[in-house]
Amino acid sequence: MSKKPATKDALPAELLKDIRALIEQAHQQTAIAVNAGLTIMYWRIGQRIHAEVLGGERATYGEQIVATLSRQLVAEYGRGFAEKNLRHIMRFAEIFPDEKIVYALSRQLSWTHFRSLLYLDKPLQRDFYAEMCRIEGWSTRTLRERIDSMLYERTALSKKPDELIRQELATLRSQSEVAPALVLKDPYLLDFLGLTDRFLERDLEDAILRELETFLLELGAGFSFVARQKRIQLDGDDFYIDLLFYNRKLKRLVVVELKQGNFKPEYKGQMELYLRWLAKHETESGENPPLGIILCAGKNSEQIELLELDGAGIHVAEYLTVLPPPEVLHKKLHEAIATAQARIEAKGGEA
Repeated sequence: MSKKPATKDALPAELLKDIRALIEQAHQQTAIAVNAGLTIMYWRIGQRIHAEVLGGERATYGEQIVATLSRQLVAEYGRGFAEKNLRHIMRFAEIFPDEKIVYALSRQLSWTHFRSLLYLDKPLQRDFYAEMCRIEGWSTRTLRERIDSMLYERTALSKKPDELIRQELATLRSQSEVAPALVLKDPYLLDFLGLTDRFLERDLEDAILRELETFLLELGAGFSFVARQKRIQLDGDDFYIDLLFYNRKLKRLVVVELKQGNFKPEYKGQMELYLRWLAKHETESGENPPLGIILCAGKNSEQIELLELDGAGIHVAEYLTVLPPPEVLHKKLHEAIATAQARIEAKGGEA
């Protein structure tokens, strides 16, 4: 049977597909270029105004110059240059003084991203969110959610001395490699599981698997689920890993053990057994050694410090199935950061 001849108006499918791809690529590149140009323009405007205001001899001079300039710019270019926005632009240039860094970030971060960062209190906190946003491609909404959940304050990174934090962020900026301290958290917020005060470890595990997608988001970027209750056989005995994940950014397997009560020292030996077995039997060439996360309802920082768990690749963290009021969580996290940093500094002083 002969093939039906193609109609006069028919297009080869591959041709249309390729042309569409070229158009979409051009649109995307144009949007990136426009965003970068807009961001750099705002930064340079902020720098110029900031220099003018600092040059004034009277405090009221700054207020007058910004208000007058805003009225003129609004008349010529629209409401985007209202006085409030000009003050955002000035703040932008003040807290991001390096144009090269702004230019690099502007390839991934929009002006609305930068707006979300302008009034964060600590420079290291801003740098963390800016770099993680660049690396992971967060939307503005995601960035704001991460800030609201106090992600930075919950990372292992925030518990380190400021100089070490700067070094970690500098490495992230130059090499785009995510270290474990940027991924591991304490506490983990598991309020989405819908658990009450009374539940068993099995209930916690079941709830996590029901809400696996949300749990993966809470774990952080790069995590994928591998197994539940993975069996390990040693000398005729069976052992079971609660949850096993793989993190492609860290290039390593990650064991998650769930504990209903407070941390106990014997959990270290159990986790070390799992990690060493995985390193021997499951880790592939080019991968890093496995990490362990022990999730507990509570923990004793002094016990964990004495056990030197960080050196064993084990991270102990609390989980919260019911969130406290924001001000309580904020206070608790900042107290934990201050305590951890004081311990590290005291240990360094003893050395």
